[in-house]
Amino acid sequence: MRFEPLALPGVLLVHADPVGDARGAFARLHCEREFGQQGLPGRMVQTSLSSTRERGTVRGMHFQWPPSREGKLVRCVGGAIHDVVIDLRPDSPTFRHHLSVELAPEPLSAVFIPPGFAHGFQTLADDVQVLYQMTDFYDPQRAAGVRWNDPAFGIVWPLPLTAIHERDAAYPDFDAARFAAELQSRGGGF
Repeated sequence: MRFEPLALPGVLLVHADPVGDARGAFARLHCEREFGQQGLPGRMVQTSLSSTRERGTVRGMHFQWPPSREGKLVRCVGGAIHDVVIDLRPDSPTFRHHLSVELAPEPLSAVFIPPGFAHGFQTLADDVQVLYQMTDFYDPQRAAGVRWNDPAFGIVWPLPLTAIHERDAAYPDFDAARFAAELQSRGGGF
C-alpha cells in the first residue's frame, strides 16, 4: 500500500498495489500495521456498504460529534463518485476548507478521513456502491452533518442534484461560533 497525503492535514489517499498473474489480481486494501506506521488508527471496528441507484445523488455531509473518534476509509467498489471532505476542526489552519477526489474501482484507491471532518459524495454513475470502514462505531446520538450546498464551504458539485435525503438537505447554514460552542459542550475537539 502507498499513502498519499492530500491538501487537508490527516486526509490521505490509500493506494492498493495489485499483484497480477494469469488468474487475475490480488491486492491488500487495509493493513493495521501499515496504517499504524503512518500514524493512522489501524483498527477498523465497522464496515458498511452504501448502494445508490441514480447518477447525481448526493450523500452527506456527515460527521460524528465527540467523544466519537470516527475515522473512515472510503472506497468506491462499483461505479464512480466525486468524494468530498470538509475540515471541521476549529483550531485547524484549514478549518472550513474542503477537498474532493474521484473514486472508482480502478485504480484501487481509497480516501482516509480522520475524526473532525465531514464527508459526503455525489454519484457519477448509476448503481454505485461505496464501502466504508470506520475506526469507531456509528452512534445515532452523535451523528450530525452540514448541508451539501452551504455557501460557507463553497463546494462545487460536478453534476446537477438528482436525489438527496431530506435530512441532508435541511441542515441549517453553518455558523462557526455556534459550531465551536457545540463542540466545546461535547467535550472539546475532535
